[in-house]
Amino acid sequence: MNTELLDVIVRAPALQGQGVAVFELEDAAGRPLPAFTAGAHIDLHLPGGLVRPYSLCGNPADTRRYRLGVLKDPASRGGSQAVHQHLLAEGARLAISAPRNHFPLEEAAPHSVLIGGGIGITPMLAMAWRLHALGASFELHYCTRSRTQAAFLGELEAAPWAARVQLHFDDEAAGDPAAALNPQARLKAAPAASHVYVCGPSGFMDWVLTEAEAAGLPAAQRHREYFSAPVAAAPEGGERAFEVELRRSKKTVQVGATESLLAALRGVGVKVAVSCEEGVCGTCACTVLEGEPDHRDAYLTDEEKADNDQILVCCSRARSARLVLDL
Repeated sequence: MNTELLDVIVRAPALQGQGVAVFELEDAAGRPLPAFTAGAHIDLHLPGGLVRPYSLCGNPADTRRYRLGVLKDPASRGGSQAVHQHLLAEGARLAISAPRNHFPLEEAAPHSVLIGGGIGITPMLAMAWRLHALGASFELHYCTRSRTQAAFLGELEAAPWAARVQLHFDDEAAGDPAAALNPQARLKAAPAASHVYVCGPSGFMDWVLTEAEAAGLPAAQRHREYFSAPVAAAPEGGERAFEVELRRSKKTVQVGATESLLAALRGVGVKVAVSCEEGVCGTCACTVLEGEPDHRDAYLTDEEKADNDQILVCCSRARSARLVLDL
């Protein structure tokens, strides 16, 4: 993984909808930025030592700037508040990571259905730009509670692919049921082998993916990007302590029942790259040499979890009494 940070400057900041900070980032020295693929995100290194991932929503063909939209979320752990406090200022300077993509687009699909709920529209915008550039078949659905809450409306109306966009507002659909999104009907009407992509609140994504499954789409054609991992239920009898051997560091650490694996690693001076700290970005994935992890992330696929050779140390624990990690 490329861990070199990029020095960037904020350009064209604006507040859209109800609490969405929209801005561009340009290289401080005026150089092109690293290319990114649709669905990618970058880590923002924010004041106070916060590091948070946000999806890129601009055109992947434009390497002069990165475009982002960040909702001010009072329930967040400080990242969105820091963005709104410090980055809604022209010329603000910060460090960012190079782009990484854990939500890639299947460009060869005969048709793509892009569904964004609220701020989950951001990766869908980049996907729409890329699919348009490819001349590929797609449709984009943007769902919010009301038109006044929606960001990016001007951009959607002006985009060369505007005819492929359908807007769904809960308050308007209350008086016109035909205006509501019907994922199952849309996917049943889509060409065979279509792929669906969804991003937004977890309940919204669960609904869309359940409808997609009911429409007959196999798991390999259903894609989602979580903002946070679903909360895992504690095992019967409560959380248990476990032991972790760090093979390369030649250390052994006890992880207490009320302690996270990440905190235990930090306690013995072992540094692991982290970003979201919620089990969604994959930054802190480590190799498991022995033992059985208790996977609590939303990043690894079911197949990858079954392999038991990786663990996201920010949120996962151990099913076995002992783990051996390649750290």
